Amino acid sequence: MTHAEFDPEMAAAVAEIDSLGVPAWHTLATADARRVEDELFSTDAHLPVARVTDLGFAGPGGRVPVRVYRPETTPAPTLVFYHGGGWQLGTLDSADGICRRLCRRLDAVIVSVDYRLAPEHPFPGAVADAVAAVEWVDSVASDLGGDGRLGVAGTSAGGNLASAVALAVGDDRTLGFDLDVDLAVQALFYPMLAPGFDGASRREHADGPLLTAQDVDAFWTTYLATPADAANPYAVPLDAPAELLSGLAPAVVAVGSHDPLRSEAVAYAQRLQEAGVAVDSVVAEGLPHGFLSFADDASEESTGVAAADRAFDTVARSVNNSLSD
Repeated sequence: MTHAEFDPEMAAAVAEIDSLGVPAWHTLATADARRVEDELFSTDAHLPVARVTDLGFAGPGGRVPVRVYRPETTPAPTLVFYHGGGWQLGTLDSADGICRRLCRRLDAVIVSVDYRLAPEHPFPGAVADAVAAVEWVDSVASDLGGDGRLGVAGTSAGGNLASAVALAVGDDRTLGFDLDVDLAVQALFYPMLAPGFDGASRREHADGPLLTAQDVDAFWTTYLATPADAANPYAVPLDAPAELLSGLAPAVVAVGSHDPLRSEAVAYAQRLQEAGVAVDSVVAEGLPHGFLSFADDASEESTGVAAADRAFDTVARSVNNSLSD
């Protein structure tokens, strides 16, 4: 597979981040990595949406905070969103920008979930919170402005959690979860799907930018508490048995061409298609991991990357198509 050169505008944005002198994620202590991630991705330049409300529900390990973004017109479809950060980093604030963009471009209610993080809470803590969040949102959707259409979405490690939730729907195979909801879409944005995946992109883009192969390995090591966890499809969806994939919700799988996770995202999209799942696969040329966070915000002071903005629009159309079917 050949790919276009790295987008020049994206390269400039990466260079600006590099100029801050931030070491690779895997070299940082957890507390420092969390602080840096929040500083890089939290923003005060909020895009307007009709309403933002911080709430919470009683989850399997205690209260799970959520942030609800409502569009101008409701009732509307509802998308439960899981942030990235290798199951170790990320907050409602660091996911705020992408959730606002999703709310505006999808005209949907977005429910961002502050699930438990490793190493304090390794697998399956995050999955349990992710599943519980969908159950809760489904039970109160109309109060949140939902119209009954429900989907899940996530970036990076959050994409892994969104895929795990999709696997849990209707699962009666005693794998630990049995989620009784109807999902219209699973939107997997540059998802982390398998530790140690031997794909071309892990070698081609081992040094990033923005995510390195060593970062990926370190995140998986922190997330999986025991070797047995790597055999659980709720941790490693790419290795899920074919019979578990059959009948899943339609998927949108989006990844950048210059992402070390590209090969596994493409491989998972193919496995879903082979299992009979409707899949819209998007490889955003010239873009790296996390490209959705660099989309243009359509403001006078925008410093967004135009190619990322176009890719975001493509992804949004795909998700909207699934929510509308």
